[in-house]
This record gives sequence, C-alpha cells and structure tokens, in this order.
Amino acid sequence: MLADTWYLFNKYVKISMRMPLWSLFSLIQPLIWLFIFGSLFEYFADLPGFPAETYIDYFVPGVLIMTVLFGSSWAGVSLLREISAGTVDKMLVSPASRSAIVLSRVLHSAVQVVIQASIVLVAAWMMGATTSYNPIYILLAMSVILLLGIAFAALSNGLAIMLQREEPLVIMGNLMTMPLMFFSSAMVPEKFMPEWIHAIGIVNPIEYAVTAVRSILAAEPDLNGFATGFGVTFLFSAATLYWAISAFKTYRD
Repeated sequence: MLADTWYLFNKYVKISMRMPLWSLFSLIQPLIWLFIFGSLFEYFADLPGFPAETYIDYFVPGVLIMTVLFGSSWAGVSLLREISAGTVDKMLVSPASRSAIVLSRVLHSAVQVVIQASIVLVAAWMMGATTSYNPIYILLAMSVILLLGIAFAALSNGLAIMLQREEPLVIMGNLMTMPLMFFSSAMVPEKFMPEWIHAIGIVNPIEYAVTAVRSILAAEPDLNGFATGFGVTFLFSAATLYWAISAFKTYRD
C-alpha cells in the first residue's frame, strides 16, 4: 500500500507541475482576502480587549486555514473527472491498493495546500504581519494545516464517491467553506461573537485548527492551546480519512 501510495502521489505531483496555473489560481482568493480584510478591519485592533496589536496579526492564522479550505474542499472534483474518463476503473483492475488510490490523492491535495499556505504566510510578512519567525513553530503550524488539508480532501473525495455528480459536490464544497469559516474565530475574536455563533464554534473543527495555528504563531506561543487544537484536528483528519477509504472500498463492489 505504501509503495502504491508513493507511486500515485508522484504521478499527481507531476500532473500539478505540468499545470502550475491551476495551483496558483486557488491561491489567489486567500491572498485577496488577506489584503482586503486586512485593510477593511484594520481598526478592529483599536477596540478594547482585542487580542492582538494589529488586525493582520490576528487574521493571518485565519487566512492560512482559508487557504486549506479553498484548496482542499473541491479535491473530489478531479476524482469524479477521473471516474468519468475511466481512469479509476483501470486502476481498480490493477494490483494497486484501493486505499492507496485515496491516500495518494488526499496527500497530494494536503501537501499542495501546505505549499500555498507557506506562500500566503510570506505574503503576510511582506504586508507587515509580526507572527512568529521561529522555524519550529512554523513547522508545527504547517502540521496543523497538513492535517486539516487531509481532512477536507478526504471529505471531498468521500462525497464524490457517494454523490457521483459534480454539481452537488460543488454545492457541498461551498457549504464546507464559508459557513465553517464564519462560525469560527478566524476573522473575529470569540468575545465579539454572538453567543449562538460561539456555541456552534465548539463543535466546529475549523475553530480548533485556527486556535492551534494562532496559539503557536503568537508572539508568546500557547503550547496548551496548540496541543488541544492539534489533537482535535488530528482526530478529525483520521476519522474523515477512514471514512473516505471505506467509501472508496465499496465503489464498484
């Protein structure tokens, strides 16, 4: 399984390298959000009790998570296109592990969003963000992004197998991005939220991922906050990956 996963992962990497504009296109929206919201909500930092010196420092972890959502939530679309082209059926009659077919796709999507998030982080620094420059803390933040990328790529691939159509998958992708972002502290601190939104955030995996990244990239890292967020994100990614692999194993049975 590991050998098959590595081989297929490299295949998808080569495909991405042949079409780099597609990867850059999914990077545009987070960069636009970073610039627009960073400017639009600039004076939020002047409000009493705001947890950061500048809004962009507060928003950077949120836009990193946005990068994951915009990059992974539609990963299943390419799977549907491969199914339509007959590529997946050819893989199924080969000795390749079914688990590897899913794992390779999910890992490729997750690694891609880690690279994109790294570019967004550099752009944030260029805009004046003062988040941590410590390479260890940055790697820990990227580990959360990798796990979240695995989770949403797995969700998208699992839904693609279940729905078998591109249109409802795109609708589900939209439902997995914007509402989850707004029901978290990605853009607005918890103390400024209505109580009912804060209550939803307790069961929102995005909230825990944002908290983990924000805790570890802060000027004074909160390792306890990071550990809690990392743990929840890890369990979420493990559960969604298991579900996606299980759904794919029943495909064509």
